[in-house]
Amino acid sequence: MNEQVRMTIIYSVLTLFGLFMIVPFIWMISTSLMNQAEFNKHDSIFIPKEEYHVWNNAGKEEKVILVTTKDDQAIIHTLDKDNRIVDEYKPVPKADVKQVRKVPSLHWDNFTRAFKKVPFATYFGNTLYVSFLSLIGVLITSMLAAYAFGRMEFKGKDFFFYLFLSMMMVPEPIYLISSYILLDKINWLDTYQALIIPWCVNIFTIFLFRQHFKSLPKELFESASLDGCSTFGMLWRLILPLSKSVIATASVFSLIGSWNSFMWPLVMTNRPELRVLQVGLSYFNQEASTQTTLLMAASAFSIIPILIIFFMAQKQIIASYAKAGLKD
Repeated sequence: MNEQVRMTIIYSVLTLFGLFMIVPFIWMISTSLMNQAEFNKHDSIFIPKEEYHVWNNAGKEEKVILVTTKDDQAIIHTLDKDNRIVDEYKPVPKADVKQVRKVPSLHWDNFTRAFKKVPFATYFGNTLYVSFLSLIGVLITSMLAAYAFGRMEFKGKDFFFYLFLSMMMVPEPIYLISSYILLDKINWLDTYQALIIPWCVNIFTIFLFRQHFKSLPKELFESASLDGCSTFGMLWRLILPLSKSVIATASVFSLIGSWNSFMWPLVMTNRPELRVLQVGLSYFNQEASTQTTLLMAASAFSIIPILIIFFMAQKQIIASYAKAGLKD
């Protein structure tokens, strides 16, 4: 098999799996643009369309539900402007009832209705506040720790580093109760501190920075040391300007983690004004459990911001992962 055929097969398989992965997102966007009656009929999946019947009532068209037809008569339910049944099983001439098809029928108002149904503006504000403050903390702690583990020598360096890495295998539910007790002891429950401070350290980000710092040429640090540059000066003036791709990657993953955080803020906070986006979506799900189109609209506008950030930084993410594997 020549190289061109092999690469064609590989890219075809990757494209196929990529399409399978985006199908749920397409369905979510499509559903968010339907009306609820259309979704309940399950007639359309990916292309929103709307089909209904109207009755010509003395020159005025009224939206109706067609129950059945018999000979020259049609049995209908008449509806008001909110699609609620006003008159049931009304016999009318069949010729006065016709079907209306709208393809595509895009209900952009679902996004507005979902946004106003619960205080999503507050949820977005809280999520942005928590995400960016946590990001600042993660970058500061990760760069300092990674510089120590990657470029400095001290007793037990490898032991402590691998001890940190082993903590990545501990799932969140394991330490949730002990964290709750600790935060209760210091009176941080139901505060922004509980949502921000514990997440100002990220072990994966430390690992990512450490691998990048170790990949930098040793001669750079020797030259900087001969020029009289201090340890902190090397970090600030030498390493950080060469770490833009890693910083971008760490920022994106930190923002995604904060944006998608659910269990921690659900347990550690109770006041509605402190709810972050994912907790707010959970409460919205309870209030609008039968309104699937509004749920999909809320899910769509909560995902889109983080998708935009991810696609803007995808080149830096790929570059940083390539560098992270250069050295052990």
